[in-house]
Amino acid sequence: MQRYFIEEDYLEQVAFELVGDDFHHAAHVMRMKLTNQCFLTFNNEVAIVAEITEISEDQILLKEVRKESQEKEMPVAVTVACGFTKGDKLEWVAQKATELGMSELIAFPSKTSVAKWDEKKLAKKEQRFEKIVKEAAEQSHRQKVPNIQFFSNFKPFLESLKDYDYVLVAYEESAKEGEVKSFVKVLQQVKKGEKLLIIFGPEGGITPEEIALFEERQGVLCGLGPRILRAETAPLYALSAMSYQWELLQ
Repeated sequence: MQRYFIEEDYLEQVAFELVGDDFHHAAHVMRMKLTNQCFLTFNNEVAIVAEITEISEDQILLKEVRKESQEKEMPVAVTVACGFTKGDKLEWVAQKATELGMSELIAFPSKTSVAKWDEKKLAKKEQRFEKIVKEAAEQSHRQKVPNIQFFSNFKPFLESLKDYDYVLVAYEESAKEGEVKSFVKVLQQVKKGEKLLIIFGPEGGITPEEIALFEERQGVLCGLGPRILRAETAPLYALSAMSYQWELLQ
């Protein structure tokens, strides 16, 4: 069943509407008809099953059938922060990390980043990424569309670390040294409703200077198993492990 995200909080009402791109998708791509049903998901993470009651030239009206009962969101809000990477690697991470339960994606300029994004380029990229995560959230039946935040400078990103209950830093040198306990320990400690940030470097990794700055702000260095993972693979490994720990083991 198709899912659409409505840019407002849920309030019980007689009719809900699909307009704009969502209307076009439902009417002309999915070719929905009267009495067809779909999911509508709202900003406050309420989701309902709705039935089409009217189709006009520019909108679809729907009535609520029932609330969606199954919880689709991670019990912990996980923000994935990645250094600027080359090509479309970060787009792939955005799509797949959304499917795996990420709450927010941050991109930041690291000293080893080959890619250089100025303010103008960042604004365009944010728009593109917002579309990518929205489509991925619909496909994976999420109850929330992840936030996108791109930093043009490293310092504001560094200052944002104080907003999280836990900060993990996936560090290649920790993996090489066989460190395996920090990641598991934090996953076991974090509580439902808390916010966790996990930081990944670009292709060239995270510099010792950046590591020192993260550690000054309570960042916990961690390895992700015995193998060295690519920049675009590591976030997906981490999210999969988090889902196993917090969702499948419960």
